[in-house]
Amino acid sequence: MKTELKEKSISNYAFVDSQNLNLGVRKKGWRLDWGKFRLFLRNKYKVSKAFLFIGFIESNASLYRELQEAGYILIFKNVLGIKTGEKVTYKGNVDAELVLHTMIELPNYESAVIVSGDGDFYCLIEYLEKIKKLKKIITPNNRYSSLLRKYAPYITDVYSLKDKLGIEKENERHSRGKQG
Repeated sequence: MKTELKEKSISNYAFVDSQNLNLGVRKKGWRLDWGKFRLFLRNKYKVSKAFLFIGFIESNASLYRELQEAGYILIFKNVLGIKTGEKVTYKGNVDAELVLHTMIELPNYESAVIVSGDGDFYCLIEYLEKIKKLKKIITPNNRYSSLLRKYAPYITDVYSLKDKLGIEKENERHSRGKQG
């Protein structure tokens, strides 16, 4: 009797610190096309689910809808509005949520792609590597935390993909929403 082996499909998950990525690429003078980035994650790293951690600001409903339509699973963080003169700055640290969801989902993925250059994720990255579930670390630019230098072989700098993943001029409207 011949037994057929079914090919197991790879199920990698991405955990994206949206503010770190968004502000990091903007500091380098460009804007990320979130739809292209989602396709890049799917095609390059076989990411079946991409969790995007983002601050919730009611006026950004259309941005959230676009991100969901691009294939992201949004995990919201309540933000605090801090008024300085006439300007309101929103603060919402998503680090704890990203770590928690990475661990909750641990049994469901083969490998994790962490998208952030933030050294606060060092212990998470260290653990994922130890249990052989770290696929890649994608940083917004080459100025990531020095704590992550130990993991340089895993790091890809999204700035090097600017030509592939940047917003074209006519698509500028997609990036006008505030990232929390």
